[in-house]
Amino acid sequence: MTALAAFATYRAAIAAIEVSQARAIDDFAVRTRVWYRGALRSLLAFGTVASDPRVESTICADAGRATMARVIGFRAFLLRTADGRLCTGALDDGPSEEELNTIAAQLAARPFAPVWNGADLGRIRYDQVTLGSRRYLAVLAVNPTATGSTLREALLLTNPDLLENVFDLGGEGLGMNVALIGRGTGVVVSRGPESDVSWLPARDRIPEGRERWTASSRAGIERVYAARMVAEPDFYVVASFDHGPERAARLQFYVLLLAPLLTLALLCFVYLRAIDKHCVRWLRGIEAAARARTYSASARAAVSADMPNDIRSVAEAFNAMVDEQEVRQRRLQTALDDNRFLVRELHHRVKNSLQVVQSYIGLSKRDYRDEARLALADAECRVHVLSAAYRFTLADGEMQPVRVDLFLADVVSMISNLIRGREQHVTGVIDTAATLSVDRIIPLGFLVADVASRALRSTPGTAITVTVIDIDENTIEVGLDADRPISHAAPPRLFAGLLAQIEAEQTAEPDGMRLGRWRLRHGA
Repeated sequence: MTALAAFATYRAAIAAIEVSQARAIDDFAVRTRVWYRGALRSLLAFGTVASDPRVESTICADAGRATMARVIGFRAFLLRTADGRLCTGALDDGPSEEELNTIAAQLAARPFAPVWNGADLGRIRYDQVTLGSRRYLAVLAVNPTATGSTLREALLLTNPDLLENVFDLGGEGLGMNVALIGRGTGVVVSRGPESDVSWLPARDRIPEGRERWTASSRAGIERVYAARMVAEPDFYVVASFDHGPERAARLQFYVLLLAPLLTLALLCFVYLRAIDKHCVRWLRGIEAAARARTYSASARAAVSADMPNDIRSVAEAFNAMVDEQEVRQRRLQTALDDNRFLVRELHHRVKNSLQVVQSYIGLSKRDYRDEARLALADAECRVHVLSAAYRFTLADGEMQPVRVDLFLADVVSMISNLIRGREQHVTGVIDTAATLSVDRIIPLGFLVADVASRALRSTPGTAITVTVIDIDENTIEVGLDADRPISHAAPPRLFAGLLAQIEAEQTAEPDGMRLGRWRLRHGA
């Protein structure tokens, strides 16, 4: 509740600051409009009198100069009636009649300001002009419907210092800078603690409504800005406020917020110290004993008479659980050793049985000729594939992946000894260190033996080369090639099953001397 109250107070203070800043910029916008409206009314009043046909041009110019001499800051004027009579005047070495005509034409070509507060005084343009090294504020009034001797166009040039009195910040100025900006003409007048205009926003922003935003100044400092349009579409007031009030409100918020929080933090510290002394340190001991179990089987939680009863019960239960776990682990290790022994023995028996079958087929082959002998040779070769796979995978007494190069070299040697005929050759070019599991290496051996056997049977005198190369870190390619074109027959249906077991992809169909290419992934 204290935090909510502090936040509500902070938001109320920020809202009050924003309202105060909005009122300040509104006040400057209203004062600027009032000043321009006063200058316009003075111009129209004098122009209406001077445009009377009874007033000659020389009298008009003299009267205008005398009037401007009494009104400090008015420097030059131009009056033009609907029938073409022209009256101009300037103080000192002010603008000439030609220059005043040029200024009036330029301002008349620009957009006019809309009506203020419903008081339609004609088409009005407020602007800033520069003649030589001198700068003037310009007020132009145009009445396009004027006829006869009625005033049609009136122009007044004033000293910018006259408007600076309107921008009186008073006192310290509330940390505010304010300026009247003309789009295309730059800063008309500026007042505030900073003498230059580096406080202005880096990018000009024409206000649309009651604008208030935060942006970087031309000096690269982040500031709060507010802007109000004075005379659409070009004249507007922009103000910059420092962050002093916001910082004071933020400091007040932090004090109101942190005082109860610091009290709570102190109470929390006291309670944590008490809990740590009487509870947590014993729980840490149990945690340390649990973690020490990973490298020390004899780790136990400390039990002391100073411990709280509940925590002591937990420590004693933990130690009892550790004792039971050690007994169970010894039993599991004994059972695991027995299972490993039985598995090794089983695989050893399988390997011996396959060797017996291979030897029996080899002996029986001597009693047959021609096709029967070749069929027995194929069977003997396939049994050898199984026997070799188990021999390699159990080489160290444990099941392990089989090296492809050693296994296929053995298979190629067996094919050369059992299946090839006279003037036939089977060689291997195997350059890989890849390994495969026994479930994939056996069908790979069957695939190589099947393709080589069919090629050797169909083409007398041929030589076959078995090639294995690494494609990348996880892919190898197995290929078989003959030294002469071979008539290829459709592979048996079993062949597709072998490819599925190996998880191989055929990259080249049998064609001419090429017997086939297969890619398979290994490792991770």
